[in-house]
Amino acid sequence: MNLAHNALKRLLSTATIIATTISAFAWGQKGHDVTACIAENHLTPTTRAAVSQVLDGKSPVYWANWLDNASHTKEYAYSKTWHYKNVDADKTYLTQPVAPDGDVVTAIRYNIGVLSDPAKPHDQQALAMKMLIHLVGDMHQPMHMGHATDLGGNRVKVRYFGRDTNLHSIWDTNLLESAHRWSYTEWQQQLDRLDPGAAVVAVGGNLDDWASKNVDIATRIYERTPEGSNLSYDQVAEWTPVIEEQLVLGGYRLAHILNSIYDPTYANRKAPAEF
Repeated sequence: MNLAHNALKRLLSTATIIATTISAFAWGQKGHDVTACIAENHLTPTTRAAVSQVLDGKSPVYWANWLDNASHTKEYAYSKTWHYKNVDADKTYLTQPVAPDGDVVTAIRYNIGVLSDPAKPHDQQALAMKMLIHLVGDMHQPMHMGHATDLGGNRVKVRYFGRDTNLHSIWDTNLLESAHRWSYTEWQQQLDRLDPGAAVVAVGGNLDDWASKNVDIATRIYERTPEGSNLSYDQVAEWTPVIEEQLVLGGYRLAHILNSIYDPTYANRKAPAEF
């Protein structure tokens, strides 16, 4: 009995560690698929052809979650810190010290640079594309701009419909799935409805502008969700509009980045894109 009990405890402990590690990375799979699907819907024909060539015929959605798994491998372990940018409570986006191993904003800029250089070999371009698709989604998950002191909310213990969990985890998956039990294509069909004026506003500014606003959202989440909060229907109603907006913004901005790289006519219609 004791051996079985101890084995069960070890199993549960391992499961908890795995769950915590996974939740440290991104929107859940659904959120990344939605972001990539919205982006793909707004690629110009020229950009769509270029993206397909770089990804060997596969779509952005196919690769949307790849980096979450890859960052756990030895080959890509260097990218673990690229999924987030921590901004602590006593800092602002501008005063937070630069992370020595990189963060989601510097990583997005780096991969844009690779994709913008036609001299880069195909394998480097493909890797940069796979990373960029994922990282733009990550930047729009507000807790990826949370505090280093609590690992972006992973150490903020809360209860969600009576179950013990943490603040980061509910933003990755729980709130999104509670809002709508849709497939990623249904999410795209329901949310991807910005009028032309709103679409222009959505892609205005640069990476720092976008990231700074996401820090502001994270600050609101911390204020509204202190340690020990009991979350249920009220919080789903409160935060669903924010989640929906973040998914749409992530998709439109990813498309904007790719169109700016690959389609000269798109770039000529707009002010020069400075990311």
